[in-house]
Amino acid sequence: MPDMTTRRDPWQALRRFTTARIALGHTGVSQPTDVQLDFQLAHARSRDAVHQGLDSTSLARKVAAAWPGAGAPLLLHSAAQSRNVYLQRPDLGRRLDAPSRAQLMERCGDGAFGLCVVIADGLSALAVAQHAAPLLRALHALLAPESWTCAPPAIVEQGRVAVGDEVGELLGAQMVVVLIGERPGLSSPDSMGLYLTWAPRVGLTDERRNCISNVRAAGLGYAQAARKLHYLLTEARKRQLTGIALKDETGAADAVEDGGRGVFLL
Repeated sequence: MPDMTTRRDPWQALRRFTTARIALGHTGVSQPTDVQLDFQLAHARSRDAVHQGLDSTSLARKVAAAWPGAGAPLLLHSAAQSRNVYLQRPDLGRRLDAPSRAQLMERCGDGAFGLCVVIADGLSALAVAQHAAPLLRALHALLAPESWTCAPPAIVEQGRVAVGDEVGELLGAQMVVVLIGERPGLSSPDSMGLYLTWAPRVGLTDERRNCISNVRAAGLGYAQAARKLHYLLTEARKRQLTGIALKDETGAADAVEDGGRGVFLL
């Protein structure tokens, strides 16, 4: 009769450093049943996150409370009219539909706004539903004592990162920061990314942006993400640029706050 005892892997101790699925043990030549079931559950949660719809009205209430003084959030939609179209046509998620463009053109600015915040569901509406408002609350506390003029925040359904360029351009904003749900992983169905672009306009490509990723409770916390974003916003306004020419130099300060522990592999 074969031995069905679950055997530990020799690198089991490394599991405390990562949420990756390593050193799971084995039963004969197979994974243990509980490990396989956990994988299937994580996969299902990731798939659900991709297809989950965004409750824009509920999110707008949270954002209005977390980002006061900029006006009521604008509820917009990309040119992808359904989730299935959005997933099959990335290009349509990068542009607004006609009613949304008309709504923004009525409020078209002339460069009076220094910053425009855009929130898009991306590939995880769950991420922005959970993390957008707390992140904005932490960022607002840092920006409030400074001279920032903020456009009304925009919430875009079925939106991708580049849709922020069109929103920022139509509002006449100097900079746009896009909060968006990132592609779900098997351990992170709720990860949110932040994308910052100076002088937004339709047609820009990714080398013109700065990105802060993995904003979530089990990843980059709100306070640290807000500090990093505040630094980049400040430097972008000073240098009038973003992208590959602008580097995040907050790492040393974060390491000091972390007690010098850093990442064990570095």
